[in-house]
This record gives sequence, C-alpha cells and structure tokens, in this order.
Amino acid sequence: MKLKALVVFSLGVLGFSNPLLSKASFEFTTSVPTDKTFHVVFIDDVNNLNGMSHVLDQKSDGQLSKLIQLNKFTPEKGNTLHLQMIGEVESLLLIGSQNKDGLSAPELQDLGGKIASSLSSTKDDLNLAIHVENLKTSEALPSAHIAYGYHLRHYSFDRYKTKKSSGESDVTLVTNNADNATKLYHTDLAYIAQGVHLTRDLATEPGNNMYPQAFVDLVKAKFKGIKNVDIDVLDMRDIKKLKMGALEGVGQGSINDPRLLVINYRGSEKTNAPIALVGKGITFDTGGISLKQNTGMWAMKSDLSGAAAVAGTLYASAQRGENINLIGFMPLAENMPSQDAIRPGDVLETMKGVSIEVISTDAEGRLILADAVYYAQQTYKPKMLLNIATLTGSAGRALSDEYAAVITRDFELSQKMMDVGKRSGENVWPLPLHPNHFKQIESPIADIKNSGAGNPGASIGAAVVATFIDEDLPWIHLDIAGVDWLEADIDVAPKGSQGWGVRFMDQLVRDHSK
Repeated sequence: MKLKALVVFSLGVLGFSNPLLSKASFEFTTSVPTDKTFHVVFIDDVNNLNGMSHVLDQKSDGQLSKLIQLNKFTPEKGNTLHLQMIGEVESLLLIGSQNKDGLSAPELQDLGGKIASSLSSTKDDLNLAIHVENLKTSEALPSAHIAYGYHLRHYSFDRYKTKKSSGESDVTLVTNNADNATKLYHTDLAYIAQGVHLTRDLATEPGNNMYPQAFVDLVKAKFKGIKNVDIDVLDMRDIKKLKMGALEGVGQGSINDPRLLVINYRGSEKTNAPIALVGKGITFDTGGISLKQNTGMWAMKSDLSGAAAVAGTLYASAQRGENINLIGFMPLAENMPSQDAIRPGDVLETMKGVSIEVISTDAEGRLILADAVYYAQQTYKPKMLLNIATLTGSAGRALSDEYAAVITRDFELSQKMMDVGKRSGENVWPLPLHPNHFKQIESPIADIKNSGAGNPGASIGAAVVATFIDEDLPWIHLDIAGVDWLEADIDVAPKGSQGWGVRFMDQLVRDHSK
C-alpha cells in the first residue's frame, strides 16, 4: 500500500474557477499489469521484435508481425499504428522509436505526447500500459520523460464549452527503474507540465476576463501555500510614485489600470544574487491609437504570453524546491484606444529617467519592459536577467515557428542559450544586436524612440530594451512572437497557446541552481 501511494500521481489539468475535467494518473512499475485495455509498445526494428512486442507476436501466432507487414509500418521515430485484438490485448498502439543518434529527453517527451494525441486522451477514458523498452537513449529514466510528454499533451481549454473534455487516463509505465522514475516525475517533471498548463490557461483566456488585476488574482491563487514565495503587486499609485511613465502610459487608455506583479522565490541563501525573469504582460493588445487590423486581432489575448511563461516557470521551480533565488517580474497592461490613450508623437518619461518618443503605440511591449527591467535591476541586483515577450512580428517572419529569437550582447551567451533550447525542447536562434540598431532608435526630441526605421524589427525592439539593461549584466532577450501560438498540433501541445518559454527557462534555472 505504501508503494502504491508513492507511485501514483494524479493531476487535474489546471483551469480557473471551473477546473477542466480532463485528468490523468501515472504509475511506474516493474511488472506487466494484467488489467489494462490499451497497451503501447515501441518498435525500433520490425524484423526483430523483442520485449512485449515479441511476447504479443508469439501469443497471437505471428499475427502482429503479419499486420506490421500488411500495414507497411516502419519504425521511424513517431510513426504510429493502432491495432485491435492482438492476442489477449484489446487495443495495441505501436510507436516507432528508431533513431540512430539516440533519443534525447525532448524526443522522449515527444513520444509521450504522441501517445496522448494518438489515443485522444482528453476525449476518451484510457486504461493503458506503456511498455518502456526498445528505446535507444542516454537518458537514465526514459519512462519519466514519456510520462512528462503525455502530461504536456493531455490538455484542453474548454472553460466556455457546454461539453467539457472528460477524458481520463490511468497510465502505467512498465520500466526497470520504477522507484527512481516515480521520484523524477512526481517531484520534478510533473511541476513543469503544470507550469506549462498554467501558462496556456493564462494565454488562452479571453480578454474580457483577463485584465491586469485578474492576472494578478489568478496567479496569486495558484501560488497560495507554496513555500519560500513572496508576492508583491505594484498598483497605479506605486507605478506613479516610481515614475514608471512607460508602463503607466501604455495602460492609461484602458479602464483596467496596469500592474507590476513580482514573485520572489527564495530557494537559496540570502547572499546569493537572484536570476531575474521579466515577461511582457499585455493582457490585450489592440495596438492602441496605432490600431491593428481586425484580422487576427482576437489572438492578441495571448500578448501576455511572456508574463504567463514567467509565472509558469516560477511555479515549477518553487513547487520542486529548486536551490536558487529566482524573481519573476510581470508588467501588466491593456493597450486600448481611448481619449486617455497615448498618441504617436507623445514622449514618456521612464523610471530610469530616459525619455522615449512614441512612434507607434503598437510597439508597446518594449515600453512596459523598459520600466520593469530597470526596476528589477535597481531593486533586486540580479546576477542575470532574461526578458521574454511576444515582441515583434519580424521575429516570426525570420524564424517561423521552429525557433524563438534570442538576442544578447555576447554571442557566446547566445550559443549557450541555443544549447539550453536544445536540451529543453524549446529551440532558439540568435539574431544580431548591432550598434547601428541603437542609432536607429535615436529621437530628435527625446532620448530614444520606441520604433526605428528599416527592417530589423526584432533587433530594434531588443535595442530599446537593452537601453535599460546594465551593459555588464548577463542579459538574454527572447522574442517568442513566432512560437507562442500554434496553428496546428505538435506532439506535446494541441493547437493554440503552447506555453512556450517555461521549459526553456526551467532548463536555464537548473543550469544555475547550486
């Protein structure tokens, strides 16, 4: 009984006031269960079945081999074949796992997500066993990563649907190292998946219900009871007192005042300088007076994805008790046109004292980041600062949905971030930051302007933020405008918000944890 309590981890996909009905539980065991309706096996060689696939082939008098040949199934990674009534097994899913270079942790997670999507886990009740074998990998606990990938994919935002996603999954992973896999998943990886789901929830919620104070209230509720976490909220009075004219200016056109949400996780000694994560939180972006076209404006509810990812990362780190000091800063504003809104040509005074001429009110993300990153440095003296934002369409046009843009002052640091991306499953690619980009944001009437001439829009946006970053501080700028919202499913996420950034920042946090 004691072992059972340890190895079963139940989760409810994170929702808001009405939690989603979709649930999953994961058990890790060394023995093959006999009560499962569905079984999943990995195939890396169709001509040499082994493990459970060999057992099933024998019990079915070679039927499995014949069906593999008849359906022309090949074992390339991610290929699937769903069969019924193989021997005593009612339903069998074959997953190709062949990879000559070996399966990385993100690739194992993709396989887990592939299982969830192939079996429609959020729609159907599933009682399944996953046989973790025939996997060429250097990962010591592949079963934990497969469960993590399943958890990532097992998501549906249906708060406003009459018919909810009611699929429940009872998953048993058969593995040689069940105890250690249980510990890794239960005390670590599951929290990252929960942080990703929180991020997706925040980015998917419609703008009429997700405004700055609503964001604050939801995040505070999610962090209630988590140890070593302090939460501070700067309201309009604080913002005015600190002379955060950029953050105030962006939000002044809305009936919903801006906020600056600060989550301080103290997981290490007080003397250890923290890492600062700063996420853009535009709860809805109309463009302001520089009004966007109607086509696609609905998706601007997700312009808070950077702030949402910061919240999700802090949630994962704090829940597992990461040995690090980590502070998240989420400047929140709603960019609306009104008689009170800022106009193109206006000049805003920032907390740093640098004045900004507003060329476009639709280049608002860099404005709220300007005050937030400066506040982070002045108040908490971080050893590293990362800011993340759905900042520019040009990043998406340059890199599509395969990579987020990373910009730093040090190309060696950018290369390190590429490695972080590869290990986390969220890839980044460097874009330049040239002295000419700073010249392009020179203003004839203010210190700088928020938009420059020419085409390198992602670099121009980064240059504005960089103006407020100490040149000696290790700084990472992530522009996720091309990757935050999916037009089609991927293995670990359904279409819509994929919660991009939590896995990347979580890996960065691990790398700097003591």
